[in-house]
Amino acid sequence: MQNMIKGLIAAAFSPMHEDGSLHVELIPRMVEYLLQRPIQGLYVCGSTGEGPLLSVEERKRVAAAYINAVKKQIPVFVHVGHDSLMEARSLASHAAQAGADAIAAVGPCYFKPGSLGGLIKYLAEIAAAAPETDFYYYHIPQLSGNVFDVMEFLKQAPQRIPTLRGVKYSAITVYEFQDCKETFGDRYQLFFGCDEMLTSGLAAGADAAIGSTYNFLSRLYHQVMEAFTKGDVQTARRLQLLSVRMVRVCYQYRGLPAIKAMMKMTGLDCGPTRLPLEALSIEEYSKFKSQIESLGVCEWF
Repeated sequence: MQNMIKGLIAAAFSPMHEDGSLHVELIPRMVEYLLQRPIQGLYVCGSTGEGPLLSVEERKRVAAAYINAVKKQIPVFVHVGHDSLMEARSLASHAAQAGADAIAAVGPCYFKPGSLGGLIKYLAEIAAAAPETDFYYYHIPQLSGNVFDVMEFLKQAPQRIPTLRGVKYSAITVYEFQDCKETFGDRYQLFFGCDEMLTSGLAAGADAAIGSTYNFLSRLYHQVMEAFTKGDVQTARRLQLLSVRMVRVCYQYRGLPAIKAMMKMTGLDCGPTRLPLEALSIEEYSKFKSQIESLGVCEWF
């Protein structure tokens, strides 16, 4: 997958039954729903997909289900990061064999790399397990604790990771994203990863983004991007504000569990989240749904 992607990539949910077991049978319906929005790709088993909370075998099942359901209509990126290098390599090899268009990995989060060189060495080992598959670094320092300079990463990593194609940039340091985009944007794909800050990312040069709320509000964000491209910044800001306010409500209800619960409002119930993420109770969901509906975002589903 050599061509640069423009537009929105949905960070896909991992659907579950009420007992917490995987509900992979729902994935074809989810893919059909997303293709109609439309979105330009899927990012599987990342933070939104609760990848770190799934077993390795579960992650392989979810990845394979999405790849099979998509049938090469859009690119599928599979996150294979794991604190165990052996497990990460197993996930990378599986994703490549299953037909993933690209793999991505976050750095280890418990015993963290002590240097940028250590992070690159670790990621290089993962990428080498799928030597014919494009590789992306998943930069999300607020969760991984890997706070290294992405500019320096893009300068040094290609020598060790020949399949490196870009970065999923999910930090709020927009100034660094802009520098990366201006310096390396013609060579590497830089995905902006903060949905509620999309207009900031666009102002910094973003032309592609990966996010969880693109699962159900891609039509809204498409309008944000279109307005911004046309120079109608006022409309872009007005529509972005709906996203901001929605995300603020979601954080009142523990963030990801609320965002996953929003899929239920679209008619595609992806089920609960895995502990330690606490799913919304029936009472919480009722209150949450009322608050979201009052914002007026549901018309964009």
